[in-house]
Amino acid sequence: MRPDAESASGVPPHRYTAALAGAIERRWQDRWEAADTFAVPNLPPAQAGEKFYLMDMFPYPSGSGLHVGHPLGFIGTDVLGRYLRMTGRTVLHTMGFDAFGLPAEQYAVQTGTHPRTTTEANIARYREQIRQLGLAHDQHRSVSTTDIDFYRWTQWIFLQIHGAWYDREADRARPITELEEELAAGIRALPDGRDWATLSRPEQDRVLDDHRLAYLADAPVNWCPALGTVLSNEEVTADGRSERGNFPVFRRNLRQWMMRITSYADRLADDLDGIDWPDSVKAMQRNWIGRSQGAQVRFASDAGDIEVFTTRPDTLFGATYLVLAPEHPMVDALVPAAWPSPPTGDELDGRWTGGADTPADAVAQYRSVVASRSDLERQEARDKTGVFTGAWATNPVNGEALPVFVADYVLMGYGTGAIMAVPGQDQRDWDFATVFGLPIRRTVQPPEDFDGEAYVGAGAAINSANDEVSLNGLDVDEAKTAIVTWLAGRGAGESVVQYKLRDWLFSRQRYWGEPFPVAYVAEGETDGGPSIPRALPDADLPVLLPDVEDYSPKSFAPDDRDSSPESPLARATEWVAFDADLVSDPEHGWTGYVRETNTMPQWAGSCWYYLRYLDPHNKERFVDPDVERYWLGPKGPGDPGGVDLYVGGVEHAVLHLLYARFWHKVLFDLGHVSSSEPFRRLFNQGYVQAWAYTDARGVYVPAEEVAGDAASGFTWNGEPVRQEYGKMGKSLRNVVTPDEMCDAYGADTFRLYEMSTGPMEASRPWSTRDVVGSHRFLQRVWRLVIDEQTGDLRVADTEPDRDTLTALHRAIDGVRTDLPAMHYNTAVAKLIELANHLTKTYPAGGTPRSVVEPLVLMLAPLCPHLAEELWSRLGHPDSLAFAPFPEADPALLVEDSTEYPIQVNGKVRSRITVPATAGQDEVRDAALADPKVAELLAGAEPRKVIVVPGRLVNVVR
Repeated sequence: MRPDAESASGVPPHRYTAALAGAIERRWQDRWEAADTFAVPNLPPAQAGEKFYLMDMFPYPSGSGLHVGHPLGFIGTDVLGRYLRMTGRTVLHTMGFDAFGLPAEQYAVQTGTHPRTTTEANIARYREQIRQLGLAHDQHRSVSTTDIDFYRWTQWIFLQIHGAWYDREADRARPITELEEELAAGIRALPDGRDWATLSRPEQDRVLDDHRLAYLADAPVNWCPALGTVLSNEEVTADGRSERGNFPVFRRNLRQWMMRITSYADRLADDLDGIDWPDSVKAMQRNWIGRSQGAQVRFASDAGDIEVFTTRPDTLFGATYLVLAPEHPMVDALVPAAWPSPPTGDELDGRWTGGADTPADAVAQYRSVVASRSDLERQEARDKTGVFTGAWATNPVNGEALPVFVADYVLMGYGTGAIMAVPGQDQRDWDFATVFGLPIRRTVQPPEDFDGEAYVGAGAAINSANDEVSLNGLDVDEAKTAIVTWLAGRGAGESVVQYKLRDWLFSRQRYWGEPFPVAYVAEGETDGGPSIPRALPDADLPVLLPDVEDYSPKSFAPDDRDSSPESPLARATEWVAFDADLVSDPEHGWTGYVRETNTMPQWAGSCWYYLRYLDPHNKERFVDPDVERYWLGPKGPGDPGGVDLYVGGVEHAVLHLLYARFWHKVLFDLGHVSSSEPFRRLFNQGYVQAWAYTDARGVYVPAEEVAGDAASGFTWNGEPVRQEYGKMGKSLRNVVTPDEMCDAYGADTFRLYEMSTGPMEASRPWSTRDVVGSHRFLQRVWRLVIDEQTGDLRVADTEPDRDTLTALHRAIDGVRTDLPAMHYNTAVAKLIELANHLTKTYPAGGTPRSVVEPLVLMLAPLCPHLAEELWSRLGHPDSLAFAPFPEADPALLVEDSTEYPIQVNGKVRSRITVPATAGQDEVRDAALADPKVAELLAGAEPRKVIVVPGRLVNVVR
């Protein structure tokens, strides 16, 4: 709106309105961009201030753009970065995009639009919104995981991991070529005793592949026939269906790329002690890794030893049956042709067979039933189900024959995928034993008042002895030690450490992802084994994604659990088949190869993007070592190095952060980075929540179309709806966009409101009607400097009074404390208090420049456009982005006087004000001289007078 139009409408022509704010904001955004205000060199000069690498978690650029919940963390880091620049730090802050993945591919399937087209349009939309918010990013460093120059290095890092193995003796990763050299030289022996030199090249390759950190293996996966792809656990609902489409998902063993993250389990757990992360996130990572001390016990069977991991080997005498996960590789070998008679000679319990004619039928039927159950559903199911395999195993401590079952409450994802069931000491085993009529034997004495079923607490061992060892009477720890020693002496077991952490499934049957830089011999291996992946040379990188007409994986009938994945890349036949002379295949020569047709998961690019930010245009390296060392290197002994501050949501507490730490540690071991951790400090911001509404069907309706209030009730299209609170998002239909807020009030008002609604780490409610309060505060600040009628300055070169100086320096002291701690809401409160004081003290204008300018500088990190504009109008030609932040005068922080409440017999009867320097005797005398106190004492001497310095006086009559 033009000033004359504003005047005609009754609004002062120079009032700080949304229109004026928008014009100011666009002008300063253009100026920052033209001047490269926030660009920082890869290696700043020696005289530069102390470096600070500040990062936000990678956003995914969805087509719907940002809603007001997304920028909470982005604005928070921007405020901190701007403050740090003003206090002399050299700040690196940028933002890129995690742009591979399913949403763009889904859109391509539906519309035929290439995912790159959609992704680039979404990124452009995000950049526009981020620019509108005035975020001080170094735009030259922004990257997308879909940039060819980026994923060329993602592929290179994959080859570094594929070309490495974990040396347990050295406790670090080493190049696989060093293992090969040691095997060839006889320094290291093969586990099976064969001579390395006698092995064929394919046999040698298979030995090496068994050690690689990136390897192919048959792994249990979540297979969704209707979608034609393998799904991650996070993409499967609790009832075993696909999150997208609600189709059945089945557990299948398929050959997949895996990352041997388990090799780093101890370091990933132990090194958490050296980084500054929230304790809750550290606990989540430790729980995910799930390190536990126990024993590996071998139970003999006709199909070989069944290995069981247990954290309670002291209860071994109480084992009355074994349970294997349905996916356990030994199940098929264990199953006999017909149902056997029990070793006791009794009849076989009908509950065990599931009504099947043969053990094979029973197992097949049971596997079919449980294949569609998710791990979570299997773990949490109260009803215990299972079937007898027809096999028996021998308990090594007492020679008892134990029936071997398969049951879904045992998972391949923990331990060995097999358990010894001790129903007396485990409630799940108790429940299963009750259902199937299996024996229950206690091996730990419960307390006298225990009236439950399974007893899981501590106590003395009972019923636990054979001719050679007795645990009876020992406590749990003593019994564990005794039985493990006995097992080890007979080759029946040993002490081991186990982890819940499983190797990382790294394959996706999708198009829109990074191609694997590997190849396979087209006609198969000469020894008849599975194809051996050959690494492509660096010169052949990047392996580009081919164009395909159909982006969707081959889909099948929803219940076709026996179908197999076929990636969209498999249809790009001219791309799949190629000829090469691979160094990694020395005996094969120039001949036909085929490419891997799976792609990497979306996690790949987000595992290392923080490194590329440092050196985004380097064609020779993924990051220059000197640049990495400057920004990420350790600051001294004991410091792991890493990004100085990483800010994002707690939903990434485990997987993204764990995967990134794993990749970084491999790069560290191989000498590619100087820091042993990627993120030195982590901060989790809260969520923006908003009211959402559901109709009688439970379906969410558009929140902006709902009428009514809490007193009268809420309606949508005339029908009553129920109000609830939740995280803002499309699914709840309660989205408010930053564009709406910027149009209505300006970006600075939106920034200020988001920062003032609560602590950064806390989730906070969104209320559009409350945004106006932040806007009015900025209007008050504007009026302190600018006359709304004339546009002239309202400041004066006069000295402020003592109270104003005190108010200013208290604000400076408080804001200087709050901003680096990201306590933005309390910093805003202090600025409001100062602005209110100035408005009250100088109602007619003439606010002292020596007070206004510090106020503008303190406001700058929070509301940079308005602050820049006022700074410019105050006569400063340069941007305030690097202007010195105000410093408080300690002399003006000292109180001149102190107020003391006076209690007489415990009740406050009066108050006195004395000089702040007054001693206890002076305070005592002033209190007794107070007329109200003197009247209450009526000339009598008090029995006691207690002076609490700076706080109160207590008079006892």
